[in-house]
Amino acid sequence: MPATIAMLRQLLAEDELKPVNGTAFALTPALRESYAAGDTEELEHAAMLDAARASLRLLALELAENPESLPRRVVVAADVSEVKLRPDLDFSVVRLTSTVPMKLVASVHVDTADAEPAVRAASAVVDAADLGDPDAEFTLGGAEDHDLAWYAPQELPFLLELM
Repeated sequence: MPATIAMLRQLLAEDELKPVNGTAFALTPALRESYAAGDTEELEHAAMLDAARASLRLLALELAENPESLPRRVVVAADVSEVKLRPDLDFSVVRLTSTVPMKLVASVHVDTADAEPAVRAASAVVDAADLGDPDAEFTLGGAEDHDLAWYAPQELPFLLELM
């Protein structure tokens, strides 16, 4: 599920995550069919990259309201079974039918501090990149060159405290 640091704080406080519009990303049959090759782990990684790009959109809205927000992409991985496939939106998009309780969170993936300048720049141009602007695509690539760091759910309080 795409998220932001503010959404992680809300997850910790409320013990559940409310994905924006219920949107999440998963290894769907359509995603599997769109790749000529790749094992389950590689395809799950592709879905996570889609979620990371969606996190940029959430971050763009957050930064427009509060320029001091921490510019880091966030993806929350959870074991959720009740989803609705949305191949009309993209191969990996699913719609969640409810909030996701913390007990279902398997891991949290967050940009490190060194990615912040690239992520801030990419959040400003993510829509233009999707529309084919080559300069925006280059800027977006700068953010996507950074790998997200992996955290166990029990590490979330410490991660947020250190930010």
